[in-house]
Amino acid sequence: MLVIKYPEPDFRIRNENSREEIFDALRKKWVALTPEEWVRQNFIQYLIKEKKYPATIIAIEKEIQLGELKKRFDILVYDASHRPWMMIECKAGEVKLDEDVLQQVLRYNISVPVKYIVITNGNETFAWGRNENQLQLLDELPDWQPA
Repeated sequence: MLVIKYPEPDFRIRNENSREEIFDALRKKWVALTPEEWVRQNFIQYLIKEKKYPATIIAIEKEIQLGELKKRFDILVYDASHRPWMMIECKAGEVKLDEDVLQQVLRYNISVPVKYIVITNGNETFAWGRNENQLQLLDELPDWQPA
């Protein structure tokens, strides 16, 4: 398991029509503040502020095609050549990170192959690096490598 030191939150939050919303600075819009969204926003801030990943290489909740199904990944980080590099699946804090969660992101990885796979619920985070056709559990996330 990785140890994630989240930065101090400085989010914009509002109540709109009896629901809490958080401003997503990357998507430049207000979104429902669900437990999963809280994890997603904090993890993105960790990537940007702590790991120094450029915000411009991070995509959020984009649709992908899995056979006949349309699914959405949570976070996709691109490399310096704008190729998919890391896929991150976020779950609410109370969701157990088990084999089902890993299999979900591995299915997404069929459509969008990446070098690194991460699953997090905000409390626990696991990451793997792809070495040929093997997954290797990581002790820490890779640093951003500009070209």
